[in-house]
Amino acid sequence: MNYAPIIKEIGRGAKGARSLDRAQATLAFTGMLDGTAPELELGAILIALRIKSESLDELLGFKRAMDELGARISAPPGPRTVILPTYNGARRQPNLMPLVALLLARDGVPVLIQGRHDFETRVSPLELLAALDIHPALDAEEAAAQLATQRLACIAVSALLPGLDRLLALRMRMGVRSSAHTMAKLLDPCPGRSVRVVAVTHPEYLERMDEFLRADGGRSMLLRGTEGEIYANPRRCPEMKVYAEGECRTAVVGEEGGAPPLAGLPDSSSIADNVTVIRAMLAGEQPVPGPIQAQVEALAALARG
Repeated sequence: MNYAPIIKEIGRGAKGARSLDRAQATLAFTGMLDGTAPELELGAILIALRIKSESLDELLGFKRAMDELGARISAPPGPRTVILPTYNGARRQPNLMPLVALLLARDGVPVLIQGRHDFETRVSPLELLAALDIHPALDAEEAAAQLATQRLACIAVSALLPGLDRLLALRMRMGVRSSAHTMAKLLDPCPGRSVRVVAVTHPEYLERMDEFLRADGGRSMLLRGTEGEIYANPRRCPEMKVYAEGECRTAVVGEEGGAPPLAGLPDSSSIADNVTVIRAMLAGEQPVPGPIQAQVEALAALARG
């Protein structure tokens, strides 16, 4: 494939660049994922997209490429499987993503956690999961078996879509994130039987993801994440929108004001402190924060709806 025409379109700078149509985007991202895009052209495309930002058609085209190349995981019967992407980890406070997963699984809603971690300044969510005795499945078949028997599974993105894992790993070399980090949060190994949870960090991405989720269909939840993770901020509840086949509604109304410290929630991201807090909440020894409970209830209703 000749990538020069693509780079010429998207590489004219923030004001002069033009977006790819959906078919072009699918072809381009397919080459980026399957390793056929040459290294020089790959770097040019990633930087051009970061400067320009992705259009709706580009996001939909990239998603189509992931759907065609990614592994499929058989979802168990009953409620849809909630997909929790985890790519950031904890920085200043406990990561309550595992709490969301465990509360849903305890309620009979299957949960698949997918992700990777390479941030030196953050506590790995995969190490936190391991401390809670949640270990990554080796492949899609093992993840499906765990979902069927335990209602909870974890899998590395490298086992779902190795090409996406390679693109994500380029952050260390390039120094910046890329479109791959956006797309990783949209990866869906259980199409038609899933509820995706999409957490964004920057406010402008709320609008972009809202547009994408309406167009892409399926079921999902969109919220402003906590330190980049998918759980609702326990100190100030974010607005949570849910989507079902292109229709959107507000499931949880967001709170206004600041985010003061919460009693019982330490200002610590250490794995030991994090595990202690999660286990205490699961055992009923410490109350589950209201925003987390509201998120879990909204996801369970969407999965069963």
